[in-house]
Formats: sequence, C-alpha cells, structure tokens
Amino acid sequence: MRYILSIDQGTTSTRAIVFDERGGIAGKAQQEFAQIYPRAGWVEHSPRDIFGSVMGVIAEALVMADADVGDLAGIGITNQRETTIVWDRRTGRPISNAIVWQCRRTAEYAEKLRQDGYAPFIYERTGLVPDAYFSATKIKWILENVQGARERAERGELLFGTVDTYLMWRLSKGRIFATDYTNASRTMLFNIHTRRWDEDLLRLMDIPACMLPAVLPSSGFFGVTDKEILGAEVPVCGVAGDQQAALFGHLCTHKGDVKNTYGTGCFLLMNTGDKAVKSTNGLVTTLGASAGEIPPYVLEGSVFVAGAAIQWLRDELGLISSAAESETWARRVKDNAGVYIVPAFTGLGAPYWDASARGIICGITRGAGKAHIIRATLESIAYQTQDLIEAMKRDSGLDVNFIRVDGGASQNNFLMQFQADISGVGIERPQTVEMTALGAAYLAGLACGYWTMEQLEELKGGYTRFCCSMSGQERLAALQGWKLAVSRARLR
Repeated sequence: MRYILSIDQGTTSTRAIVFDERGGIAGKAQQEFAQIYPRAGWVEHSPRDIFGSVMGVIAEALVMADADVGDLAGIGITNQRETTIVWDRRTGRPISNAIVWQCRRTAEYAEKLRQDGYAPFIYERTGLVPDAYFSATKIKWILENVQGARERAERGELLFGTVDTYLMWRLSKGRIFATDYTNASRTMLFNIHTRRWDEDLLRLMDIPACMLPAVLPSSGFFGVTDKEILGAEVPVCGVAGDQQAALFGHLCTHKGDVKNTYGTGCFLLMNTGDKAVKSTNGLVTTLGASAGEIPPYVLEGSVFVAGAAIQWLRDELGLISSAAESETWARRVKDNAGVYIVPAFTGLGAPYWDASARGIICGITRGAGKAHIIRATLESIAYQTQDLIEAMKRDSGLDVNFIRVDGGASQNNFLMQFQADISGVGIERPQTVEMTALGAAYLAGLACGYWTMEQLEELKGGYTRFCCSMSGQERLAALQGWKLAVSRARLR
C-alpha cells in the first residue's frame, strides 16, 4: 500500500490529495461547487453536489498520482464543520439542502436561548456559545420547517450528520454512521467533558437521539468503503473537522501551540492540553484531534469572513480577476489612506458574537481608490485575527510568540507581513499550506500503521518566517482605527 488519500471537503470546494510516505503530494485535484443563497443571510449546499465533487476529485487525484484505489493504505476525511445534513435512513436521500455553517437563518432562535438564560448551561456542557453557527439550531430548523420531518425523525427514519458523517455513509453504502470527537464537539449537542451526546441538550433542542451518529476518536478505524462505490474496500481511519485537522497537520500537539487557518473563514486555535480553558472573552472551548483515545482541549476563535472577502472583491465588485492579484494591488499604495473595511457579511464571530452586525466601508475620502479598498480588505483579515489573539492571550494566560499558518490566503505575503506587524508576533508558514488535508492524512496514517509519530516529526519541513517591523505607536493607531470601524458596523 503506497499512499494515503485525504479528502478535504471545504465550504466552497472539495480537494483530494494523495500523500506518499514522505508526506509529499503525489496527486491532487480540486473542484468548486455551487453556493446557494435562498435569502439574505442564508447559505446552502446541495449534498448531491458535495458527494459528486468528492467522487470526481478522488478519481482525478488518483490519475495524477498514477495510482488506483488498491494502492491506498487508508483514507482520511476532513470537512467544513457545523454544516448540517439530514437524510432518509433507507434511501439516503437528503430531505433538504445542507444548511452551511455560515447560514444565519436560526439567529433568532439562538438569541432566544440566550435571553432565556441557557447560555451558561450550554457553555458548561459544550464549550460553545448559543449561536446559529453551530449544528443544533440548524437541525431544529429542518425538523420544524421541512414537511413531515419531525414525525419521521421521531420514528427513526431520518439521520443527521455533519459532512464527514454524510460522506462516510455514502462511501460505505450506509454501513458507516459515525463522526469523530472534533466534529461532534461543534454541534452544540455534545458534552466535551463526558465525551457523549448530552441528553439534557437534546431535550432542550427537541432533537431525537436516534438521529445521531456514533462518536469515535479522530484516529482509528471507522469502517471500509464499499467496493461498488470506490472500487475497493479501503479503511477510513482518520476523521477531523477542518480546523482541528489543520492543528494536527502542523503537529501542534503540545500545550500552548497555536495555528491560524486563512480559508473562507479564519480560525485561530490553541492546544490547551488536558485543561478545558473557560473563556471570558468570546472564544469557545472545543476538542482537538489526537492519535490517542483521549482528545486534547482546544481554545478557538472564529472569523466568519476571511478569504471570502477576497472572493467578494473578485466576484461581486470585480476589482480583481484572481485572489493572487490582491497582493499586487495592496502593494501599490503605502497605506490604507484611512479606509477600513469590516466584512461582517453574516455578522461578527469571536470575540463579538454579533449576528446583527453587517459589513461596512468607512474612512473614504476623495483620494481613496481601488488599491486602498483592496488593501483595506486584506488588512481586515489581519485585524480580525488580532482580535482573536488578544482574547486568547487573556483567556489562556499564555503568551503567543508565534503562529503557524495555512490556508489559501496565507500565500499572500502582504497579508502575512501585515499580520506579523499588527499582532507583534512571528508568523511561520510551512512549505506546504495543505495542512488541513495533511492533518487528516496523518490521523489516517497513524491509525493504519503507515506512519508513527516519530516519523511525522521527522517529516516536518522548513518555514517561511515573517517578523514584526511596525512600531508600537503605528500599531496602536492602526488598531484604534479598526476598533472604531467595528463599532460602526455594529450600529443596527
């Protein structure tokens, strides 16, 4: 068995990467799929589109690697988290489109949970704050708004899963109905201390327990793919939500290790070891991926719109023709000319958790032009990350001296340098930015004996480092401008 296959099912595209024994990429394929926006603030995906894209990229990646399914020692799956799919147990047909993690349709229900005083109880059990971001309110919405769904669910006819669960179910023709600790911990239904589905939360949300998958460690045997579907029975032996997979891909396995992923959203995670750090600054506590039975705790802050803001420049405003172009335009001007952009297209995540906030461009003068708008958009990603860094330092009591980065936007050297400047920390970018897929591959490879932890440590390559070059006074002035812009975005 020569390879590990990693399926990286993301928010806007699906990737399949075939990794060799040295952790190198032997074959790779990527395919975008449709984003569905039925109403303002609503975001959906077609589960059929998701699975179709998975099958397409697997085939293409294997061709690129000059390999076939029989060459695979194991499969790792990493996925967009919280995105919710409900399907028929017998036919496998989804009863609605998937409700994506970005979707805000259930914001009012989450707000009612807060108003009714359930926030402390939910945080104590799950480490999460009541928000439309997480799966629980999405499941409830489907049960209450799809005709006949609640009655069918109570009869045991419907299944719920995040994307990893749905993919495993489809790849195995229904024989695998499971998820891992990391994905379960993002549903707002899973007790991160007992590592079980919480009966009190299920009653609160009015969700039948029979809909829920088994929960297993991230690195271990989940089952095998069906020969008719994939062409061979290949063990699925690594599963993790995308952000925890990236943390493991960086081998941030020690307490205090920090990584940031610059994807559609932006996600800053700190490994806090066997201690569940209670946040007083709007962060959430969740479970991380590990090679063992017991997962570590993780402190996490989420930015809803990061790389999606660059896509907005390209697709909605037409200011750039490719994401890479943004760096060129940002470097054409010496500063942002006082322009700040808060890309709160679907509200603000940590540390604000303000679902009513909306995007804003402020500080425009007659001298502001296209380059300033593009630069301010890139800077907004770094500013939002800095908000998370400040909160994380206060909660953990630990200094953040360096951050390991990955994701598409981490290839933007302007953004990485500005992040180092505005945060005053070192930024380390590995030679491969495919850390999400690599983390899933590592988890699978460890479970099937393809690698040992000692071998993974030896596989780590070098880093491109970005160091702070901004004065403290400049940084303070820039951050004050950002805080003012955020306050204006929240005036609703």
